[in-house]
Amino acid sequence: MLTYAIVVFAIAAVGGVFMATKVFSGQLAPWPLSIVHALLGATGLIMLIMMVLEGGAAGAITAALGLLVVAALGGFYLASFHMKNVVAPKNIVIIHAGVAVVGFLTLLSVFLGI
Repeated sequence: MLTYAIVVFAIAAVGGVFMATKVFSGQLAPWPLSIVHALLGATGLIMLIMMVLEGGAAGAITAALGLLVVAALGGFYLASFHMKNVVAPKNIVIIHAGVAVVGFLTLLSVFLGI
């Protein structure tokens, strides 16, 4: 299941990069992409939660889950700006992306065994 979670988060990240470029150019990201990004992130989180609850998951997976939950909370905060038709603050986008990348790289390190 770890492989599937990594793939789901990677696809979500591609959408996230596109949305970040919109924000940095002063535009709102397209709503459909925002929703798909959120659904993919939620799917990945559910996969990780299932792995942790089943037991036997590496401690790094639990740490990645924690980081990605924090990133998701940041995503909810960013969505609150989007709902008001306001371009999100760039510093919050950077923090959201940074935490998500660290969580993703943590998962990837477990997958690669490093």
